[in-house]
Amino acid sequence: MSAIVHYLIANWVELAGFITTALGIWLTTKRLLICWPVVLASDILYLVVFYRARLLSDSLLQLFFIAFTLYGWYHWWRGVQEEGEVRVEPLALPAALIAIAAGIAGTFVLGEIARHLQAALPWLDAALASFSLVGSWWQARKHIANWVLWIVVNLVYIGEYIYKDLWITAVLYAGLVVLAILGLRDWRRAARSAQTADCTTLSSGSPAI
Repeated sequence: MSAIVHYLIANWVELAGFITTALGIWLTTKRLLICWPVVLASDILYLVVFYRARLLSDSLLQLFFIAFTLYGWYHWWRGVQEEGEVRVEPLALPAALIAIAAGIAGTFVLGEIARHLQAALPWLDAALASFSLVGSWWQARKHIANWVLWIVVNLVYIGEYIYKDLWITAVLYAGLVVLAILGLRDWRRAARSAQTADCTTLSSGSPAI
């Protein structure tokens, strides 16, 4: 028992990050505005965790996450004020291609920075960090595609964290894969419901012939 208590005390920041991340993502799958302050707390906690593990690209990533979280919070809040709920928005193909290209470019930039700083797993970490930014942007913009990207990225992250002996975080990311699958399901349902409601509104508002 004492060993368990010692482990929990020694790793309390990672545990707190585990709890806030899981809770924040679950709230995001439900499209609840309260998800953003919870996610913000997890961003800050994991900034500390990754810096201690010398995962420097992930540390830098958390700073971007903080910025994207603040933006997402505002964007969702504005949508609720205007539409009464958080509505899923379509992702146009040109925007998707630009985002993917940005993710590839970001991989090379972050990889070079991480390599010069002698970070652990610089290129893999850089690729995951870069495409996590793409996923965060899509999430802030309320695009369903964010969940597809998170499923792929988080699966790879599991292997990386096991390699770095971040077992709590590896278990967390396994759970995040499950949450991403649920988020993909729930957001697709929400998009279909909104589309049906819009069609009904247009139909009821059409002039009689």
